[in-house]
Amino acid sequence: MKLAPSILSADFSDLKTALRQCKEGGAHWIHVDVMDNQFVPNLTIGPPVVKSLRPHTEKVLDVHMMVMEPEKLVESFAKAGADFITFHIEATEDPDGLIDLIKSCGCKVGISLKPKTALEEIYPFLDKIDLVLIMTVEPGFGGQGYLPGSSERISKLKAYLNTNCLERVLIEVDGGIKLHNAKEIIEAGADVLVAGSAVFGTENPVETIKAFYQIKEK
Repeated sequence: MKLAPSILSADFSDLKTALRQCKEGGAHWIHVDVMDNQFVPNLTIGPPVVKSLRPHTEKVLDVHMMVMEPEKLVESFAKAGADFITFHIEATEDPDGLIDLIKSCGCKVGISLKPKTALEEIYPFLDKIDLVLIMTVEPGFGGQGYLPGSSERISKLKAYLNTNCLERVLIEVDGGIKLHNAKEIIEAGADVLVAGSAVFGTENPVETIKAFYQIKEK
């Protein structure tokens, strides 16, 4: 299991501290939520922030694009230093072309889908990508609760990957993940947990990150 703290919930006036906390806590990845106020009802950050983070961390920068026309931003995020670039299946009419574009920029590819989008929508592309990001809240806002039925959805995807010899594809889960439900999500089949307010909204983010990893060890 890998933890990917979301900097969307960190103090934007002091992102260096957030990166330091992730390092000291042992988080594997840094999750970057990109929203355009069109695909989702919120506006967040762009490539310049990723570029500013890159010199200060060796950890995987995991960019989640919740945007319309994601094709227009791929090269900018790749040049800024993204390691993974994830797009939403609902946001493009040419998933194959977008996958090829992300790969051509030297990044690993993720596909995400909203809670109400059928898993079957992404099945045709699983052999071409590195990661599936399952949203367990409606994308657009941090701090939401974990949607009922999400763990069953994760388990269904895990079973499909195993049955079709696609175990190399990581399952990332984002939305409402807390210390109290992390074990359930891991047991359902998650490889990467995204946690925003559950990490940076606590008094001691370093110890909280460590606590997530202790859940896996137990």
